[in-house]
Amino acid sequence: MSHAYEFPIDHSKIREFARAVKTENEAHFGPKPVIPPTMLTSARLIWEDPERTITKLTGFDRSRILHGEEEYVFHGPLPRAGQVLTCETRIVDRFEKPGKRGGVMKFAKLVTEFRDENGTLVAEQNSTIVETARPPKAEEKQA
Repeated sequence: MSHAYEFPIDHSKIREFARAVKTENEAHFGPKPVIPPTMLTSARLIWEDPERTITKLTGFDRSRILHGEEEYVFHGPLPRAGQVLTCETRIVDRFEKPGKRGGVMKFAKLVTEFRDENGTLVAEQNSTIVETARPPKAEEKQA
């Protein structure tokens, strides 16, 4: 299962993100800045369709979600202000493990592809999302 959305890269948002992560790299400032690499995370948080969020696609309980792992792979120069990327996220793996305090932890591995206006793959984001285990209820422990 996957879904696609657009991510317009705005000059002011690059500046805000660069300041938030406290970078001093001049490439993230000026008239045509490049994004800080981790800015790709904000695409899904801000631009994806609210009805097709990862929590809805995975079925995970939002109150029990943890960010497990993140990796970015760039296939050329970093995206710049003025570009509009098309993003498509898909679930590539799902599995479960017993929680250390009981219950079952659920995992979903996601890949988001970022393509430029020509359809060229410019970056990939590999993420692992974890739904923490729900501890057994008192009556379940006694059984």
